[in-house]
Amino acid sequence: MKQSLAVAGGFLINPFEHWRQQTTEWSDAERLGRVCVGRLDIRLRPSANSPSVGVLYEDAMVVWLREVIGERPMGVFSKTWVETPDGYLYAPSVQPVFYRPNPVETNLPETEIGRGFWAEVTVPYVDFTMANPPVRSPWLKEAIFPRLYYSQIMWVDDIRTLEDGRQQYRVLEHHGSYGDIFWADATAFRRITEDEVTPIHPEVEEKQVVVDLDQQTLSCMEGRREVYHCRISSGTKFNYLGEQIDKWRTPTGEFYIWRKAVSTHMSGGESGYGYDTPGIGWTCLFTGSGIALHSTFWHNNWGTPRSHGCINATPDDSKWVFRWTYPYIGLVPGNIVINRLFASTTFKVIEA
Repeated sequence: MKQSLAVAGGFLINPFEHWRQQTTEWSDAERLGRVCVGRLDIRLRPSANSPSVGVLYEDAMVVWLREVIGERPMGVFSKTWVETPDGYLYAPSVQPVFYRPNPVETNLPETEIGRGFWAEVTVPYVDFTMANPPVRSPWLKEAIFPRLYYSQIMWVDDIRTLEDGRQQYRVLEHHGSYGDIFWADATAFRRITEDEVTPIHPEVEEKQVVVDLDQQTLSCMEGRREVYHCRISSGTKFNYLGEQIDKWRTPTGEFYIWRKAVSTHMSGGESGYGYDTPGIGWTCLFTGSGIALHSTFWHNNWGTPRSHGCINATPDDSKWVFRWTYPYIGLVPGNIVINRLFASTTFKVIEA
């Protein structure tokens, strides 16, 4: 069974009591990290060869003091480590997060896609209960601790107050959903505003996204001028057993965006090697097989191929590209399938 241990200044905290005991002690300005792999050693120095001074498990929380450059483990790209009060953690295995609770929205607007609004998780994770059991999604059937994580985006369509006075939102997915609906702490969700999706450089007609698989980078080009640059993680060449394969490699060529979604549920792959993930934000699909640029919360391993073919990027980078690319869409309906007769930004994926 997976375990979750929280570390802060040397104290280990029961994962089930973690939020009740700790959240009030974290200021909004403190940067945190969530362990996003099954097991992670705390090292005395920023090196995989340094002695281990402790072990953390998935969803353990740490205080993120700063990033430092250390020694990269064999066979990987990143040299980045996270310094914590208890030692060093390899940064690609730690999701940078914040604890930013929100005021509760008691008036849910009526929209053309139903009552409610899009909301982003702004705490490291939030547990939930089912509003419409039994569970339907494959990921939920396998989950030991059903949770939503920092930066995931869901639709809020109802609110309730519990006997102890706590308020919960009812949250669901509009696109790609298996039909699961949850109740979760309302303060964990921040309402996304229309201002956040206003177009970037709408006066510019000539735009292209260039993805370099060799360099693991993405560039937004306006003519010959680069206006945005970030690291990404593209499709991997290896499966989970270390065997070389081709089916997960990101295809090269020139494509155009045919669908955009503020949030969607993504599923695919084979049994044992597949994926099923809800609430993926700022998605731009650009191949007929479903390859997309999208926000990623399950790793921090930029510069290393590791996806099932998609272009993984940070939430901030994905959101910027979402706003900059044609066509522009608002929060309602928050999803558009594009006829090629209309303007659409191209994705150029290159590899030496």
